[in-house]
Amino acid sequence: MTQYLILIYENEAPYLTMTPEEGQEIYAAHARFAAQVGEHGATLLGGNALEPTPTATTIRDDIVTDGPFAETKEVLGGYYLIDARDLDHALEIARLCPAKHGGVEVRPIMDTSGGM
Repeated sequence: MTQYLILIYENEAPYLTMTPEEGQEIYAAHARFAAQVGEHGATLLGGNALEPTPTATTIRDDIVTDGPFAETKEVLGGYYLIDARDLDHALEIARLCPAKHGGVEVRPIMDTSGGM
């Protein structure tokens, strides 16, 4: 098995004005996704939602700035770390990940156990 990171990129504007009921629907969709990972033969190793981009701090060339570095409509809103057989298996799982206002990116975790 190989570890893959499923990165959730979405337009965060709808989340800033959603109702509590909409929030519960999204929470339920992510709970379903977490259950589906195991049902599809992979292992969910972790995951988190991220605070909105105004809480971000960026460092580039030793210069610290508030907020995200790039202006973009879709931002990284959260992630899941899974253990899957291969990339095709990880993509099968990622297709189930809720991202109503955007999409997901799948990336393998680099094996650094032997050094860089």
